[in-house]
Amino acid sequence: MMLLQDANNLQGTGHIICPYGNDLGVKGVEMTDIGKVMACVDLSDYTRMTIEEAVTVTRGLPAEIVLLNVINNRDVEAVRTVSPYLPEGLSVETYIERASTERREHIKEIIDQFFPAEKPRMRIVIHVGIPYEAILRAIETEKVDLVVLASKGKSNLIGTLHGSNAEKVFRHSPVPVLSARSRENFSRKRF
Repeated sequence: MMLLQDANNLQGTGHIICPYGNDLGVKGVEMTDIGKVMACVDLSDYTRMTIEEAVTVTRGLPAEIVLLNVINNRDVEAVRTVSPYLPEGLSVETYIERASTERREHIKEIIDQFFPAEKPRMRIVIHVGIPYEAILRAIETEKVDLVVLASKGKSNLIGTLHGSNAEKVFRHSPVPVLSARSRENFSRKRF
């Protein structure tokens, strides 16, 4: 499930060995200490799994876990388009405020239900934007050492032509990215 070599054997050490090498192609190079991990959560069925991976990677470390959720710019623009036809009080600003509050509460519920022991080291961050751009921007502003996100394996024609958000983060992230995947959804089919 994890793309980093023997991460379970390294828990508590603060170091992960990269089996694929660094930018120079050197294998087995020790990566920097992990002090902050960002888990990208979209409130889909994959959210809990993504948080579990972030918790697993940081188990035994004094690392902070930033839970990032992005309000998609596409949704904001849709509200902007229809807001003149809606009753007063539903402006773009109101939509963003309500969406932020609802998402923050939903994430808190997930933490309280499944990760109560980890709650003190988790922080929720909500951004507005194009998801992959907001994630890449948050990597820089939050100064994270590792990103965890779910790669759902779903694609459509637009995704094929333009690439998924996960793919764009994998390609452009300045820090390592861990793909959280469900064994059930990605098991090999026997023919």
